[in-house]
Amino acid sequence: MLSAPLTILRMEHRSRALTQVVIDHVEEMAPIIYTPTVGEVCLQYSRLYRRARGMFFSADDVGDMHAMVYNWPSDRVDVIVLTDGSRILGLGDLGVQGMGIPVGKLDLYVAGAGLHPKFVLPICLDVGTDNAELREDPNYLGLARPRMTGDAYYAAVDELVSALRARWPNALLQFEDFSTVHALTLLERYRNDMPTFNDDIQGTAAVVLAGIYGALKVQDMPPSAITKQRFLVCGAGSAGMGITQALFNAMKVHGLSHQEALKNFVVMDVGGTIGKGRQGVDRAAAPFARPDIPDGLHLEEAVQLFKPTALLGLSTVHGLFSAEALRLMGQVNKRPIIFPLSNPTSRSECTCEEAAAATDGRAIFACGSPFPDAVSASGRTVRANQGNNFFIFPGVGLGAWLCGASVVSDNMLTAAAEALPKLLTPKDLEACCIYPRVADIRRVSAHVAVAVIRAAQADGVLQDPDARRRLQSGADDEALREWVTSEMYTPAYVPLVVSTPK
Repeated sequence: MLSAPLTILRMEHRSRALTQVVIDHVEEMAPIIYTPTVGEVCLQYSRLYRRARGMFFSADDVGDMHAMVYNWPSDRVDVIVLTDGSRILGLGDLGVQGMGIPVGKLDLYVAGAGLHPKFVLPICLDVGTDNAELREDPNYLGLARPRMTGDAYYAAVDELVSALRARWPNALLQFEDFSTVHALTLLERYRNDMPTFNDDIQGTAAVVLAGIYGALKVQDMPPSAITKQRFLVCGAGSAGMGITQALFNAMKVHGLSHQEALKNFVVMDVGGTIGKGRQGVDRAAAPFARPDIPDGLHLEEAVQLFKPTALLGLSTVHGLFSAEALRLMGQVNKRPIIFPLSNPTSRSECTCEEAAAATDGRAIFACGSPFPDAVSASGRTVRANQGNNFFIFPGVGLGAWLCGASVVSDNMLTAAAEALPKLLTPKDLEACCIYPRVADIRRVSAHVAVAVIRAAQADGVLQDPDARRRLQSGADDEALREWVTSEMYTPAYVPLVVSTPK
């Protein structure tokens, strides 16, 4: 029988070996670790469950969470990813089964940004589920009752966040897959007091903004050309409105007034275009309701009337981008920008092949879940760029953690978006690549982290003495990248040596 220390050593060796495999083959492994595979994992989570990973807190734990956080064995945690399972990808309310999302996201943090696997923490807050099918499933692991709502819900989240801050005051907290009803409210509740961000609202927005800058670069246009773009956004949830707000802010940064920028957006929800006379519009979408656009137009009608240069899909409605809508986009644009961004693949608004066929291969395409490249009838290849948050959140988290940022500011996220297209080579642009390669994710994350650190310094939220000293000494970007890279975790194999008696 192996001794306990040797058993632990072998387990550690296996863990490091698996981590290195993911790092070495991240382009192939990322779709298995996260989208689209993670969606199926979450659907089957209660049946697949074998052992605990991370921490579970429930509505029944209210009053005890400050004590419970000390059940976690490490006094150091650098990044926490938290979900309540209420809006998992495009699959809806999966309750406690949403735990697959924080686990997968932190796996990507380790592989893509070099966060140490011992110092990350996935958490699921189980406050029930409104998914009746799950509540009736005898295998369901969570609370089989309707979701907690109202003040009681916010009190439970407040207690958990307070407990996490009390034990790990320097940890970055990332909110993941919270329902539209709560996502923006929770972000605004904590974002000015602690290092936190919502990946669905801000991470998705940053990666789409980076993709738009990349699409402009493919067309040999400067970033300022964003002011000339017209965006038709299909989906008024937290992700859709986060993207809309980020694009809107970018237009103002490049010189447009508030009112001028508003004219470049039309937003659609389940009722069609949000326009004249619409009642009960969510507060995030309300500023983008168009008084000069009829309410309730269908997609094809909206494309004909508004003539957008970019069509963005955050609807989770499979096939929403019809052949006719795509054809019209190709008709009114030399290079139509088509971004069906809903996850998983089964919820994507269109495929790369459909976009290529309808636009004769002229589309600049990016998707939320991976698709193969497509070739049009005329022989033009449309690159199936994946607008993956993986390009943004690991670098943002790494940069915020290294510089000890007191908050994650909008400027830090904008800096991350603007940093990505700078990595595109002439060869990339010729191939219509608007994002770097996932295989280069560690280099990408280090590059993004440097931009985030500089933005944190400019915003006055940088607190780490080492980072401040390096910046004050005038370190250039290359020197900062070397420092960031040196701080990234890389698995080191521990030799297994068993001595035998002579």
